[in-house]
Amino acid sequence: MELKIIDLEPTDNCNLILGQSHFIKTIEDLYEVLAETIPNAKFGIAFCEASGESLIRKDGNDVDLENKAAEFALKLSAGHIFIILLKNAFPIAVLNKIKNVSEVCRIFCATANKVQVILAETEQGRGILGVIDGEKSKGIESDQDKKERKEFLRKIGYKR
Repeated sequence: MELKIIDLEPTDNCNLILGQSHFIKTIEDLYEVLAETIPNAKFGIAFCEASGESLIRKDGNDVDLENKAAEFALKLSAGHIFIILLKNAFPIAVLNKIKNVSEVCRIFCATANKVQVILAETEQGRGILGVIDGEKSKGIESDQDKKERKEFLRKIGYKR
């Protein structure tokens, strides 16, 4: 077994959702969830098949995000994973609906940060062991930091 670290960096005010699923219809079901839940969002989805043709399936409503998601999926080439790249919306708006898609097994991360995906590769294929999402903690928030956090959440509409 060989361990690999693959860097994925969402750009252009984009969020990334990385998960694992188990069936080819995942790509269509995720498309429907995104389109129905956040109609103004732009997104691209890629899904790695784990048997048969073992193709990377892709879809979306933005060709650039669709192609970038497929590029990230190809870098990973791990069976039954999916990547969603999302613009004009935050993952929190759709994460629970994604988790409720019947084929979805797990979500590894939902972030706008650079992600390092830790893969194991064997003779059979590749699988994700985990992710490193963003940077190491730098300290504990102060009262001023707490005030700024609360103001930020209200500014972006997640608290009143």
